[in-house]
Amino acid sequence: MPGKTFEDLQVWRDSRELAREIYRLGRKKTLIREYSLRNQMERSAVSIMANISEGYERDGDKEFVQYLSQAKGSAGELRSHLYVALDMNFIDPTELDPLKKRVVSISKQISGLIRYIKSSKIGGRKHKKDSNQL
Repeated sequence: MPGKTFEDLQVWRDSRELAREIYRLGRKKTLIREYSLRNQMERSAVSIMANISEGYERDGDKEFVQYLSQAKGSAGELRSHLYVALDMNFIDPTELDPLKKRVVSISKQISGLIRYIKSSKIGGRKHKKDSNQL
């Protein structure tokens, strides 16, 4: 797997920044009282980075791909919530566009990582033999 820790993954770092931006957006006057929508937006943003890190720590490619797929699903959920916020005039198009682009970029990175993992023969860290056991 690329990197020694999940913090080494660019997609995780990007999703961390996205979560920060979503929390900042939730503090806007127009969204502060919209607890349910704001909470769902924050939870889906955090879910992206959490699923990437949890899948990475599972040490197996199949598990990692499963969690990456869940992270990608959370990215879609977040985009959908952003459209609700736009439709209800809680945010305007100038706020939506850069966030939407960031989420789409993260989704593409996740898809690329899934393709990479599926095509590699690594098998994950838990499938590697310890050289001391040979």
